[in-house]
Amino acid sequence: MTAGVLRTEPLAGELTVSLINRVAARYGLTAAGVLRLWTCRNSPTRHDGGSVRADAEVVLNEAGRGVLAELCGVEPAVPARALPAFTVDDPKISAGREVALA
Repeated sequence: MTAGVLRTEPLAGELTVSLINRVAARYGLTAAGVLRLWTCRNSPTRHDGGSVRADAEVVLNEAGRGVLAELCGVEPAVPARALPAFTVDDPKISAGREVALA
């Protein structure tokens, strides 16, 4: 584990955005601040006021899954087992010129 990383285990069946909220809290940050680590497309994760919706779900590409696993201080296999949407692939974000962007 990298120095400074606070281990945060995902809960079985948890929404990805819920885990992002918990990770943000562990680092003393807002979820909106942590979401800036990803390039968001068609984002329904925010309320009109800018706060993050607790009931939203996000789909991450491989680079994005790596960022979340690193923030959690776990191997990608850990959230892959726990989060239903973690391994969902969307061709719009998993291929093409933006594949390297989280």
